[in-house]
Amino acid sequence: MAKYTFPAILSREDDGSYSVSFPDIVRCYTCGDDMADALMMAEDALALMLYDMESKHEIIPSPSDPSSFKAKAGQYVTFIACDTFKYQRMHNTKAVKRTISLPAWLNDAAMERGINFSQVLQDGLKKIILN
Repeated sequence: MAKYTFPAILSREDDGSYSVSFPDIVRCYTCGDDMADALMMAEDALALMLYDMESKHEIIPSPSDPSSFKAKAGQYVTFIACDTFKYQRMHNTKAVKRTISLPAWLNDAAMERGINFSQVLQDGLKKIILN
């Protein structure tokens, strides 16, 4: 998982909405009701596509130089940034069962105190990974 920035082409549609395409990322398109919505949707679409590519171990291309794109009337070239690790944390929340080993005395002490093992493990892993 990583942070990425890719050029995007925003095209104003006749109804005032915007279409968004990523020349470097095949099949990555989205749209929005207005410019702000299109930019938000573009980040989400880019993160989804790149996360999917990472999951399939596909090669992610290098971003093109945005000056290589010629914007037509009603088009804008901009950069869209995304973080696939952040995207995964927000959308891939399915629980996975893990077996752990503890010394018996530690297990007994935790059980007596009503400690939630899963929560303690999650909190500890988040502290290690996210800091």
